[in-house]
Amino acid sequence: MYPMQLIAPCKDYLWGGTRLREEFGKTSDKEKIAESWELSCHKDGVSRIANGKYAGMLLTEYLEHAGKAVLGTRGAAFRYFPVLIKLIDAKDNLSVQVHPDNEYALRVEGEYGKTEMWYIVDCEPGAKLIYGFAQEITKEEFRRRIADNTLLEAVHQVPVHKGDVFFIAAGTLHAIGAGILIAEIQQNSNTTYRVYDYGRVGADGKPRALHIDKAAEVTRLAPAKPYPASPPREHAGYTETLLAGCEYFTARRLDLHGAAKLDADEASFHHILLTEGHAVLTAGEDTLTLKKGASVFLPAGLGTYTLDGTGQAILTTV
Repeated sequence: MYPMQLIAPCKDYLWGGTRLREEFGKTSDKEKIAESWELSCHKDGVSRIANGKYAGMLLTEYLEHAGKAVLGTRGAAFRYFPVLIKLIDAKDNLSVQVHPDNEYALRVEGEYGKTEMWYIVDCEPGAKLIYGFAQEITKEEFRRRIADNTLLEAVHQVPVHKGDVFFIAAGTLHAIGAGILIAEIQQNSNTTYRVYDYGRVGADGKPRALHIDKAAEVTRLAPAKPYPASPPREHAGYTETLLAGCEYFTARRLDLHGAAKLDADEASFHHILLTEGHAVLTAGEDTLTLKKGASVFLPAGLGTYTLDGTGQAILTTV
């Protein structure tokens, strides 16, 4: 059992940019890297182990070999691997969209629904995103505004700044705006219902599909509910801030200024995503030198480890 650095599968969606390659060290044979899936066991893109005994193995293959114990007692309670963690570089606007909850998604799509959290890693001045509605509307008005292209008049557009956090419960209408780079912690799902896409066409030259009927069934037609901010907590070597916690995941920001002593106990695996700076991760005799963009899976029960450096990391558990 050891800390496993992961290689992320990348997506080249039409709205993506080049920052994940240029600044975060991601690799792809495509021109754009819109998303890197930093911790993924999803069929649409699985992380691969880069180091140690299991180097070259897909994370799904390792979990089959090691068994559910490495997920921890909380992680093992989920039917499927519980989370999917991404870096997202939005050079252009993403579609306005919504994700279903577990009940609907498991029944209709055969996978989890999607509650997620966005952490604004960086953004251009004046960047905005869509987060719910400005005020409550009816399902009839929702459909009408989609049909007559006035939906954007009814949504809540929020200016964003580096370090902002948005908790997006399933059913919340949302869209990442141009010029935003995000770390996304979400349920392990790739089900998205688009309702507005700025008239864009896909690689096949045809307008990208909308999913209006399904979206109308699952969208909460009201203002979004922000997650309450938590005060930072000081520890030796780091400052810890809770970003969001729910029944599916807990995400914390670690501002490193020395050696942070952490513990991957029997309850949950740990995932470290280094969003700024550099650090050395040490667990027993195993050492990893990490730079911006590094992604590490630490099995539950690994025990105490240290993250020594300067910068910022997101620690995710379940």
